[in-house]
Amino acid sequence: MDKPQVLIAGAGPTGLVLALWLARVGVPFRLIDRKPGPGEGSRAIAVQARTLEFYRQLGIAADVIARGFKIDRFRLRNQSGVLATSPLGEVGKGESPYPFVLTFPQDDHERLLIDRLRAAGHAVEWDTELTTLTQHDDGVRAVLRSPGGEETWTGSYLCGCDGAHSAVRHGLGVGFPGGTYDQPFYVADVMAEGDWSEHDISAYFAEKTLNLVFPVREPGMFRLIGLVPEDLRGRDDLRFDDLREGVERTTGTRVTKVNWFSKYRVHHRVADHFRHGRVFLAGDAGHVHSPAGGQGMNTGIGDAVNLAWKLAAVLKGQANPSLLDSYDSERLPFARALVATTDRVFAAIVGGSFLTRMIRSVGFPYLLPLVLRFEAARRAQFRLVSQTRITYRKGPLADGVVGTVHAGDRLPWVEGTDNYEPLKSLDWQIHVYGTPTAALRDFTTGSGVMLCAWPWTEAARQAGLRKNALYLVRPDGHIGFARGTQDVEKLRKYLAARLSGGMPRVVEVAAGS
Repeated sequence: MDKPQVLIAGAGPTGLVLALWLARVGVPFRLIDRKPGPGEGSRAIAVQARTLEFYRQLGIAADVIARGFKIDRFRLRNQSGVLATSPLGEVGKGESPYPFVLTFPQDDHERLLIDRLRAAGHAVEWDTELTTLTQHDDGVRAVLRSPGGEETWTGSYLCGCDGAHSAVRHGLGVGFPGGTYDQPFYVADVMAEGDWSEHDISAYFAEKTLNLVFPVREPGMFRLIGLVPEDLRGRDDLRFDDLREGVERTTGTRVTKVNWFSKYRVHHRVADHFRHGRVFLAGDAGHVHSPAGGQGMNTGIGDAVNLAWKLAAVLKGQANPSLLDSYDSERLPFARALVATTDRVFAAIVGGSFLTRMIRSVGFPYLLPLVLRFEAARRAQFRLVSQTRITYRKGPLADGVVGTVHAGDRLPWVEGTDNYEPLKSLDWQIHVYGTPTAALRDFTTGSGVMLCAWPWTEAARQAGLRKNALYLVRPDGHIGFARGTQDVEKLRKYLAARLSGGMPRVVEVAAGS
């Protein structure tokens, strides 16, 4: 299988993570991008816990964390000064091996992914644009244009990771319904001085404006985001100096250098479908939404992981092609729900109605500090934005429930037991927290499914797991099949129905190892 079977259009974080996963499991691909090189602006900066869990599977989590900033505090301001300070630190302790908020600018993020891809023997083909695509029974044909001329690529599958203006989506004729918020925003990367550190996030809310400040790239450099004042919204030539006085006053900073500035409008759209035959949409090509909660880039990376393991299973003969139907049925409902949620939150924050102005002038400055005093509220916020609660319970691959853990849920992380270590295999695996039966051991030896037996602990109980229950875990760390007893026959039927091509290698992780 040396000829590239997958063409990935778009080398942003979504396309790069898809490529890295395929590289790890030995699936040939090509990765193209119409740009001359990686992006220059910091753009998305939040890296959520679920993304870091995926990155651990790919062996890059430690590098991302080392280059980013862990956020220790959230500070709420008004023009008089700091109203409240909320500790973050390890706010998600017990939920994830990465219980913190991390910032890492997208351009540096992309370069790290490109470096890791290069180390795996692959490169991005820059200045290469997809112009047309056609599908047939056995594959996809795409015409690519580069400085060297035009060529025709043929292969099994095409993945459109090429952004909100996706040529792949346009080539398919897939609808992209949604809208655009009226309020224009500014974004700037600046060097600034203030009464904070690179481990703080600050927010200023008032009736007619808001400003947010995030650490980015290096100590002393910050990302500023905010509403453009009403009296400046018609300016096409808007510069940061036009905003400087108000921004410095409300954020409590003194900006010493502006590295990058832009005005933009926020869109909220979701494609009608994420799969059309042998062509898939992922990342901004399939969904764009408000920056509320730092979800956009992380959702695209989640798309990439979900699609990558399924493409690999099909192309390596380990699963029936019908497995690929589950990509659309799992990721599309999540994207729609996410856009709807961020839309409501964002509208409440930036809207021009009397109610939203009251939320900005009263709700956030005075009620939010009261809420954030409670650790339970901060933990709930972590669960909401970290993407650790994403579930595919209603998807076609989910079968069973044991206690509070449903098939389709992300495998609960057990503090003190490194039950995420085997996920680096990028394979299906069975987890038992207790003692596997002889029948289950015999089954795994014969079928080739990895068996991971962990000791039963109080931490496992607190995570929602049940002693001696059977959890079949997918390559992306979500549970496919769950039973309170180690029912080998039902497990066999599940695998036969979902994966008809046979399973990978045999490995057993002994209890306590």
